[in-house]
Amino acid sequence: MKIKNILTVVLFLATLSFYAQSDKIDEKREKVKAFKVSFLTTELELTSTEAEKFWPIYNAYDDKQFELRHDKMKTYLRKLDDDNLNSLSEKEAVVLLSQIESTDKELYLLREKFMSNLKKVLPAKKILKLKKSEDDFNRKLLKQYRDKAGKN
Repeated sequence: MKIKNILTVVLFLATLSFYAQSDKIDEKREKVKAFKVSFLTTELELTSTEAEKFWPIYNAYDDKQFELRHDKMKTYLRKLDDDNLNSLSEKEAVVLLSQIESTDKELYLLREKFMSNLKKVLPAKKILKLKKSEDDFNRKLLKQYRDKAGKN
């Protein structure tokens, strides 16, 4: 598995753990989302015209990605718990694996469509900057999570 895929899985699991620690998932998600918007706005230096076109595309993508990762993957991860995994029949394991692969494919196609839509409203250099900024944001969020967890 590539390091990028491993990092994505780690970030996903960290994000999932971050959200699972509280009954106020929506509230925490909104705080993270606001922090992310602020961070990306600063990093990307979008013109008002670019911002007007960028944010609806980005928000639709981000919401759908969250839905896929949080709702579907959360269900899969529960089934992958050691106790549940050991009690799965081979047929159930095949079905679960197929569902995971299908969700991975949906995420890939979503990202591909997102990139295609971005190319219509942003120059390539800003799209690359977005990718770097998202990675930086995720590292910063993970660091905050670790720092907070270390204090408890």
